[in-house]
Amino acid sequence: MHDIDPAFTALPLRALADAALSRARELGAQHADFRLERIRSQTLRLHDAALETALDADDVGLSVRVVKNGTWGFAAGIDLTPEGAARVAAQAVEVAAVASAVNREPIELAPEPVHGDVTWVSAYETDPFTVPTADKVALLGDWSRRLLDDSRVQHVDATLLQVRENKFFADLSGNITTQQRVRLHPVVNAVGIADGAFDTMRTLAPPAARGWEWLTGDHWDWDGELERMPELLAEKLAAPSVEAGAYDVVIDPSNLWLTIHESIGHATELDRALGYEAAYAGTSFATPDKLGELQYGSPVMNVTGDRTVEHGLATIGYDDEGVETRSFDIVTGGRFTGYQTDRRIARLTGEERSNGCSFADAAASMPIQRMANVSLMPAPDGPSTDELISGVDRGIYIVGDKSWSIDMQRHNFQFTGQRFYRIENGRLAGQLRDVAYQATTTDFWNSMEAVGGPQTYVLGGAFNCGKGQPGQVAPVSHGCPAALFRGVNILNALKEGGQ
Repeated sequence: MHDIDPAFTALPLRALADAALSRARELGAQHADFRLERIRSQTLRLHDAALETALDADDVGLSVRVVKNGTWGFAAGIDLTPEGAARVAAQAVEVAAVASAVNREPIELAPEPVHGDVTWVSAYETDPFTVPTADKVALLGDWSRRLLDDSRVQHVDATLLQVRENKFFADLSGNITTQQRVRLHPVVNAVGIADGAFDTMRTLAPPAARGWEWLTGDHWDWDGELERMPELLAEKLAAPSVEAGAYDVVIDPSNLWLTIHESIGHATELDRALGYEAAYAGTSFATPDKLGELQYGSPVMNVTGDRTVEHGLATIGYDDEGVETRSFDIVTGGRFTGYQTDRRIARLTGEERSNGCSFADAAASMPIQRMANVSLMPAPDGPSTDELISGVDRGIYIVGDKSWSIDMQRHNFQFTGQRFYRIENGRLAGQLRDVAYQATTTDFWNSMEAVGGPQTYVLGGAFNCGKGQPGQVAPVSHGCPAALFRGVNILNALKEGGQ
């Protein structure tokens, strides 16, 4: 395991926490927690192998959250002295006092064991911030030139997002956590132009909680993917437009992860289902009266929430309320069996403990309930992708994510993709264009006839899941196998205006 960044541990973490928590206790807070965060990020963007953007950011600050007389109070600051920390604690208590005049629902938190003083670091080999920027630009430039050397590619954009997140947490109960996680997202996008039309082809490599080895090791076949992209792009440009209708569909993990995110991940956030999250992208059709009753999908559907899976973007040892993270069931055999919760929402519904889904995207943000790594499980002895395709007489194979749309209750949706293949008599028969699949959440997941085996499973995800007001972003992964769906409604996105 790597050591915590010494620039972070050199900060007076314990002294600041002691000053803040002592002051909150003196002012009558029944609960208080303290966070100090340092988030270092770097963004590199190249266009046609030339560097356009190199942005480095370093965000450091502290915050205090309290409950006094059943009301939240929160404040944040950048004065990293004991006096500054105590002042922020006093401001948080003052906010609670003002808010108590309009509070209609006393804040109570689900109990959590005291874990003591613990350290956690995510799984990676090489911290990307130890790699010279010139080496990163050189690699992205090399990838871009390989594509530009092919006459079928007119332009190439390459992007690399990198984050190292450090968090120190302490509360009045005695929990103290010091954590570090690293994540990065490389993307290469090629543009082709033919006969007055243009289209794009993007790499499928997902973002990952890994280090520099994600780009240079044997974890992903970058050479193979880059080599295939010009041919795939040319084929896509020449492909016929899809004829709308009902098709059997095999969906690759590189596309299905996003459908999971929107139609399961967000729908099973309990704060959303209870109506506490309504200002940003709505509530949820999966209301508490449906828990244990709703047939969310077919019997082959098993979905977990997990903040412990290796290399998951939402993976961490302890959440932003000091809760030790874990894995939990959301859908079991197609039946809706569990929600994602933080301590407040868990307490509201009588749960014994939170399942560790509290997160704030910076010290200046108050923690809110956020998504775990929500994943569709493969069948232990399940088929390969080719075997799934072989079971389709007339259908479409969908690869890669692109645009999407879903209603405010996470029920009606439409998704497109990077590329689409016609399936005829169990075999791929060339690419199609302008494909969008449309369904309601429960109809779609109940049409899932088969899931692939572990050999088809890929952990996808995104850096920028949005929620809350003011808005926050969170990184989250979604694993899934390839899967077969019967009788899915396919639209022509060009004619329907859906792309």
